Amino acid sequence: MTPKIASFLDTQPATPCLVLDLDRVAENYAALRRALPAAKIYYAVKANPAAPILDLLAARGSCFDAASLPEIEMCLAAGAPASAISFGNTVKKPSAIAAAHKLGVPLYAFDSIEELEKIAAHAPGAKVYCRIAVNNEGAEWPLSKKFGTTLDRAKVLMLAAPALGLVPHGLSFHVGSQQTGTAAYETAIAEVAMLFTDLKAAGVELKMLNLGGGFPIRYLSDVPEADAFGTAIMDAMVEHFGNDLPEILIEPGRSMVGNAGVVASEVVLVCRRMEADARRWVYLDIGRYGGLAETEGEAIRYRITAGNGQTGPVVLAGPSCDGVDVIYEKTPYHLPLELKSGDRVLIHDTGAYVTTYASQNFNGFAPLQEYYV
Repeated sequence: MTPKIASFLDTQPATPCLVLDLDRVAENYAALRRALPAAKIYYAVKANPAAPILDLLAARGSCFDAASLPEIEMCLAAGAPASAISFGNTVKKPSAIAAAHKLGVPLYAFDSIEELEKIAAHAPGAKVYCRIAVNNEGAEWPLSKKFGTTLDRAKVLMLAAPALGLVPHGLSFHVGSQQTGTAAYETAIAEVAMLFTDLKAAGVELKMLNLGGGFPIRYLSDVPEADAFGTAIMDAMVEHFGNDLPEILIEPGRSMVGNAGVVASEVVLVCRRMEADARRWVYLDIGRYGGLAETEGEAIRYRITAGNGQTGPVVLAGPSCDGVDVIYEKTPYHLPLELKSGDRVLIHDTGAYVTTYASQNFNGFAPLQEYYV
């Protein structure tokens, strides 16, 4: 927690709320620039689309990966040129494609012939890039099942693009969100490099490789620093592309804003539910539906603190009348034995994928407040 966040929390804002330090976002952007100077940064807007964040990044020359037309409009409102935006969702409405094309967005992702044909119909002449499904081993939030296609299928699709009036510009992959190792990037780069070679031999010379996101932050366990990922990625790029490097794009989201935010929550209830279970149940005023969706399967394990004194094991749950609104039951968490209703609990490193996951008034609970300092 930064001094700016601590100072703001001293004012005792109503909970639940997110407090995010914009200076930390600026530091994270600079760190990624240093780690991968050869890559263009396309911030994944879905991680946190707050206007202060987009304003800050646009002013520093960042590009943006948008998942929807409203996200594109947010980036434009922040001062980003349309040329700096990629429509990175492989599932888009025809109306959204047409509107983005009219606004001047040049890049469109796809992973199926149906999506490619939609882009051709509604964004004629656009640059397209095909998303490849790669191994997500090492990722705490895998993404490979819903998105991406095979290398063989991608070759067929990229060869079809020119006949549809599109520019086959590049390839992309995503090694999974909160990727805890560098090997996934190295393996994926080796795989797609072969497709670059095959397509060149077939008459299609690609210009760009989008490495996606996945860059992690520290929650409860250590992860490699940005420099480690940068070194591994560039070593793999040189090994497999030689001196003929394509334009490199990265789409950081979590690593840009995750460690910049802290959620302040209030304890609603502390009780024992089962005589045979020594753990207390601690119910907070934020839960799965209040923005902590990434605790599904206890995949993302946030660092949680509350007061001082001797601690004991707890189960953590949200406030709603929904039986699945349990945050952590299997992961061992310990909180002060004196914890009681009304006490404050801090959930650290929650700057990414919290505000945008918050439901709209489920059980009557309003989404958490946001403060950018």
